[in-house]
Amino acid sequence: MAEKTKHPVQENLKKNIKYLREELGIGKSFDVIQLDVEYAGREMALFLVDGFVKDDILLYIMQLLAKLEPGALDIDTLKKLVKTYIPYVEVETTDDLDKVADMVLAGPTALAVDGVAEIILIDARTYPVRGPQEPDTERVVRGSRDGFVETLVFNTALTRRRIRDRTLRMEYMQVGRRSQTDVVVSYIEDIADPEMVKKVKDSISKIDTDGLPMGEKTIEEFISGQHWNPFPTVRYTERPDTAATHLYEGHVCIIVDGSPSVLITPTTFWHHLQHAEEYRNKPLVGAYLRMVRFMAVWSSLFMLPLWYLFAVKPELLPEKLAFIGPNDPGQIPLFLQFFLIEIGIDVLRMAAIHTPTSLATALGLVAALMIGQVAVEVGLLTNEVILYLAIAAIGTFATPSYEMSLANRLIRIFLLVLTAAFQLYGFLIGVVLFIILLARMNSFGVPYLWPFIPFNPRAFRDVLVRSPIPLKNRRPRILKPQDPDR
Repeated sequence: MAEKTKHPVQENLKKNIKYLREELGIGKSFDVIQLDVEYAGREMALFLVDGFVKDDILLYIMQLLAKLEPGALDIDTLKKLVKTYIPYVEVETTDDLDKVADMVLAGPTALAVDGVAEIILIDARTYPVRGPQEPDTERVVRGSRDGFVETLVFNTALTRRRIRDRTLRMEYMQVGRRSQTDVVVSYIEDIADPEMVKKVKDSISKIDTDGLPMGEKTIEEFISGQHWNPFPTVRYTERPDTAATHLYEGHVCIIVDGSPSVLITPTTFWHHLQHAEEYRNKPLVGAYLRMVRFMAVWSSLFMLPLWYLFAVKPELLPEKLAFIGPNDPGQIPLFLQFFLIEIGIDVLRMAAIHTPTSLATALGLVAALMIGQVAVEVGLLTNEVILYLAIAAIGTFATPSYEMSLANRLIRIFLLVLTAAFQLYGFLIGVVLFIILLARMNSFGVPYLWPFIPFNPRAFRDVLVRSPIPLKNRRPRILKPQDPDR
């Protein structure tokens, strides 16, 4: 990609205005504004985007400048404006007109002064934003109710509120040739592995695209590199306490402007099965909740293909468990019944997303009573198929990570197809391929199945059982933290 030609700021105000008017599309876009003003006998121009500027602050600055006497800016014009006459916290200067155009579109106000070869950038911006409400997908019974929002500065502030460490770093980057999306890489410098931080930053800096229309999801697809693998290699969270917990362990977080989800890297398979609710209860209760959640996840993966195997090969079952098979196989083959109901569940899920809340109850009644009950009565589905699919669906919904639940659903269908095709051998081969797929994965060099593969007894114990916090005095060794002790 050819390097862009730099357009320096000139002392001639009219030349600067001409370039900025063309680059910002002033006169073509109603919301990009140019204000021609004169203060202390000097011609000036303000460039801003309507809706991004704090009106009261800008008005206050303009009122102060309007009180300057003629000749007050004749000597050291730039220094006097920046140091004395513009009373604001975030003020900087630049001699690059292209940077000025990009910054104005991002929100700050640009002040061009005749006879000065630099432009003043006043970062008095504001964005439309909702309140930091509790995320829908990560609710807890007891705990904080604030969540990340779509504004980058709000999200960094919510993180700093929980981490007052002097070495917490928020490194700013921009991604997208046209969108210039703000991205922040967050980590605790005294804990995080410098090599890991460098890998994450290098992966982001290599992104070459016009923009990030899907925000953090586009970032993930660029940095993960495993495009056709359904399993997520980063973890999404909308909870500041969850992000803070991972930062203390040595993870690196990626915050994208315009998105309420923060990316946590690196992650393993087990990170996607943890939930804040486990740590908001006593250790024994938390351990119980984790075991129940694991059982639900394994049920969502293996119960349907395993029951189908026993249904078509009843000789594999002992006599006491012979009741597991279907009493009436129905008019349609079992595999086709499973396939139809799997597709039906996904259609219902998509319909629920697009259905207004006021109509959601009616949708549930239609699905449960009219479709499910009538399908059994006419012989389209059997009761056992609906029962086991319901158990698998509940396990899917109990998976804390939405991305992991969708990946597990695809694996479940894959296992079902192999079991239908090759019966016992198909099921065994499918499970082996599933484990090999996970074992070969890594997230920024961290094995995806660690601490199961490679095996680490102490760390694997912490995965299976929610240990008391006072006993968790070591950070995960696989992250290579600089400070391994908590």
